[in-house]
Amino acid sequence: MKTVESSASQNPASHPLDAMAKAPRHHEVLLENDKVRVLDTRLSPGDRTPVHAHEWPAALYVLSWSDFVRYAPDGNVLVDSRTMDTKPEIGTALWAAPIGPHYVQNVGRTELRIIAVETKSSSTMQAAGQ
Repeated sequence: MKTVESSASQNPASHPLDAMAKAPRHHEVLLENDKVRVLDTRLSPGDRTPVHAHEWPAALYVLSWSDFVRYAPDGNVLVDSRTMDTKPEIGTALWAAPIGPHYVQNVGRTELRIIAVETKSSSTMQAAGQ
């Protein structure tokens, strides 16, 4: 069930590379208001997102896991999940800081699906140095 308390046009993200503006095929807004934005993020095996950013920190909930590589816009590897000591299990909750410009490629065999509850703050990206 999709619930949007206030539309993105009424409460736009201030980052020019916002995930909903640059990668809407991979992110669906489930709920948005002036405090939070809840995104359903999906990435099929072999698929790649366009360059985008996440302005706010988020609580992440893993619905399905697949190996992925997160790249900087210039192609440098930022994160390669294949090198992680442990992989999150389905049902794991994680915390993520804001993420500056990047793109992600699913290098695994299953869909990567994460629910992200972004907590809105006007100065989060600046505080994170991004």
